[in-house]
Amino acid sequence: MASGLDSRVCLVVLCGLPAVGKSSLARELRDAAAGLGWRTAALSYDELIPEEAFVSRGAEDEEETGDKHTEWKQHRQAVLKCIERFLDSPSSDQTHLLNVCNIINKGSWEKCIQDLLKPSPKPAPVIFLLDDNFYYPSMRYEVHQLARKHSLGFCQIFLHCDLDTCIRRNQRRAEPVPSEVMEEMERRLQPPNAQRNTWESNSIRINTNNRLDTKDLQEVLDLISFALKNPLSPIEDNTEQKEADRVKCANSVVHQADQTCRKLISEAMKTARENHVPPTTMRTLASELNELKSKFLQNLKTQILLDSSFIESENVDVDRAVTKAVQTFDRDKKDIVFRIIQESKQVTQ
Repeated sequence: MASGLDSRVCLVVLCGLPAVGKSSLARELRDAAAGLGWRTAALSYDELIPEEAFVSRGAEDEEETGDKHTEWKQHRQAVLKCIERFLDSPSSDQTHLLNVCNIINKGSWEKCIQDLLKPSPKPAPVIFLLDDNFYYPSMRYEVHQLARKHSLGFCQIFLHCDLDTCIRRNQRRAEPVPSEVMEEMERRLQPPNAQRNTWESNSIRINTNNRLDTKDLQEVLDLISFALKNPLSPIEDNTEQKEADRVKCANSVVHQADQTCRKLISEAMKTARENHVPPTTMRTLASELNELKSKFLQNLKTQILLDSSFIESENVDVDRAVTKAVQTFDRDKKDIVFRIIQESKQVTQ
């Protein structure tokens, strides 16, 4: 690593909904870090990634299946690649790095790391503040893998605020995120959970309904300091591999269950039309069935992840697991369709 940069490096994941206060915390951390002699790079994904790439983000159900690399996912991985290349060869000339990571905004990248490019009389710890929603564990795990690969410090700060407050704050922005997108993110958001993922043990939760106070900031600084002193080991850990396999298996089951449920909903809508259910009621039916599917898939994934015996079996029959699971959804779906049809008949009589 270049002169002026310490061998100690920490990757800090700032995660939470839009307008929850991640960027504000990053600014306060930069000031506080300077007072401790640390050097920081605040990497805002909103600034680094071109706006057109965000189009694919809203439909990223594939994020948890891992089957498709959307444009948004590729850009996020490019940010991590830029960090890795910078650590391998820090330089005031970032052209060589950005030729590799050419989908990252060059001007924004140099602005983000400007503190690291300044000459320094003595080595100093380096803190990368990664500012993004990181609403899926798989997004955060990519950062953890990079930290392990290079024996870096790693920690996570989950910023929590009620959805209504986040939406109000967001609406005051020059380019607000649509409220329905924020609602969908809130539904999908999976906060750090050390009980489920042991690699997330070095995480804290900060409530941002009100302004951050000195105690909150000190708690974050203590966490980063601990991570700097306790870098991750690149030694292979079978426990993490098992967790990765468990998530992969759960994703496969849930993905296939989702496809099957969509077909069942389509058949249900057809049955309702054949029974002359009026258009307004058809919309109500569609809404109920989609809500049922959403809750069913969430519960299904939770059940699978908690069922260690299922995941650890050598030859998991995904098709059989899907068929068995969807039977519950199909039964509930039929109950809803029957009720809607009967109510419609009563109205027309």
